[in-house]
Amino acid sequence: MYFDAILTRSATMQATLCAARLVSSTQVTVLITGESGTGKELVAQAIHYSSSHKTQPFITVNCAALPETLAESLLFGHRKGSFTGAEQAQIGLIAAAEGGTLFLDEIGELPLTLQAKLLRFLESGEILPLGEVRARKVAVRVIAATHRNLEQASREGKFRGDLFYRLNVMPIELLPLRERPEDIEVLSQHFLRHFAELHRLAKTNLARDALKTLQRYLWPGNVRELKNTCERLSILLAGQVVNSANLPAQFQANTPSNLSSFVLPAEGVNLEALERDLLQQALDKAQHNKTQAARLLGISRDALNYRLKKYWPV
Repeated sequence: MYFDAILTRSATMQATLCAARLVSSTQVTVLITGESGTGKELVAQAIHYSSSHKTQPFITVNCAALPETLAESLLFGHRKGSFTGAEQAQIGLIAAAEGGTLFLDEIGELPLTLQAKLLRFLESGEILPLGEVRARKVAVRVIAATHRNLEQASREGKFRGDLFYRLNVMPIELLPLRERPEDIEVLSQHFLRHFAELHRLAKTNLARDALKTLQRYLWPGNVRELKNTCERLSILLAGQVVNSANLPAQFQANTPSNLSSFVLPAEGVNLEALERDLLQQALDKAQHNKTQAARLLGISRDALNYRLKKYWPV
């Protein structure tokens, strides 16, 4: 039910959601990666509410918003009087999620000083609140999410490598919207219908040329940006058919065709050699991360795999 609410026509995304659905029946730690706005929290919620502990708490922690001086207390709790201002005991967010799911959003922003303590909790299932001398067991399913490349961050000393590998038991990678343009139509129709009902307005519709323009757009804000765009169109052009000319100027620029500056030389090129070289350069720059390599080339991961098999068959 919850996974069915995540709309997609992308074969890659459907496979990803299928894997996430299978994971929901286990207690394995999950690391969801993807650019901002791709729906990481939505997938985390679907995993939780499709699990056997769906009636238990789902606690979200925005690691980027944790004040460093209070982060340990907020996560692990504290005993009354354990520090100045601790006028009463606090159980902490990890303990508050007991029996359910702890969703650590933007885990890449967690202060290094706390990463070791989080690692200990993941390995032992125990927490030690500030001021306490005896650890206690807490049964919690952990799902983490990040838009960062944690493996690269660990190599650069910005994230603990041992914590990355402990979190990365079951990785789930969400594609950016520009790599699944087939989802633009189904998502935009859903959002336009939703906002028409929400604001009690006549439904706005997209003309074919407007849809094609949206499908060419690079969507730096991903699904969140599409949702905001549809709400704007629903209000400003309620009940109308939106043509490409009605779309904001940002949708006319920033498309792959407008960004290209390559000029074909008079003597021509060896297209296959050029394509092979570009594929190799993209893989090298992305350190063989196929999703990043596909992003550099402006194609989908499926299209990248097709071209790789063409030149380097297994």
